[in-house]
Amino acid sequence: MTGRVTAGLPRLEAAGLDAWMVRLFATIDEANLPWLTALSRDCEAAFGEALVDLVPSYTTLLVVFDPLRLDPELARRRLEAVLAGLTPDADTMDGEIRELPTWYDSSVGPELGRLAERAGMSVAEVIGCHSEPLYRVFALGFAPGFAFMGLLDERLECPRLDTPRQRVPLGSVAVAGRQTAAYPAVTPGGWNLIGRTSARLFDREREGFSLLRLGDRVRFVPVDRATFEGQGGDTTPMGEEAGR
Repeated sequence: MTGRVTAGLPRLEAAGLDAWMVRLFATIDEANLPWLTALSRDCEAAFGEALVDLVPSYTTLLVVFDPLRLDPELARRRLEAVLAGLTPDADTMDGEIRELPTWYDSSVGPELGRLAERAGMSVAEVIGCHSEPLYRVFALGFAPGFAFMGLLDERLECPRLDTPRQRVPLGSVAVAGRQTAAYPAVTPGGWNLIGRTSARLFDREREGFSLLRLGDRVRFVPVDRATFEGQGGDTTPMGEEAGR
């Protein structure tokens, strides 16, 4: 691997008998993405049928393999060979621009007011601050169609909830750390909810299933309640929807 170099990186870290963690970078940076997508592609080719899963993050790639097909030491040597010849994916930064219509409201985004108070901003300012940037999709995971996007404006940076919710509604728009995301399905989750999108993020009838792909650029577009409802969005307030 040549190009952006940090002392001690890249580094391979054992993650059990069936996985290696490839740590490429020390900090989150949009420039990491072409390297991570290239690494994912090259690992698919190198591991073939022995590959079980690839889990990318902002700085790492978890490579899960079948230990009955591939010895862990041989897997490590294959990863070393991949890293030795790794070059960034030139096409990654040309992802599609996706717009997610979003209704920002405390009834569906219970942390919206708390986030404003924490940032010393009005709710309207928080909405503007969140909806203005184009976010890059850095990773997909956690649930089918769940896209980790960044980087969030540092004024809105906040930790995950101390106690995750058992049920986060479909389409919930959320922030945590300097990341933002929208929930593609009803799942547990510990991110701070600030609104809801009407976009269908995961659809088994769609080619590739997920609306958002690695490298895409995403903008959250504020809409009012009537527009949100007209687009098929669910306005059921948090708490009430759990009993439906």
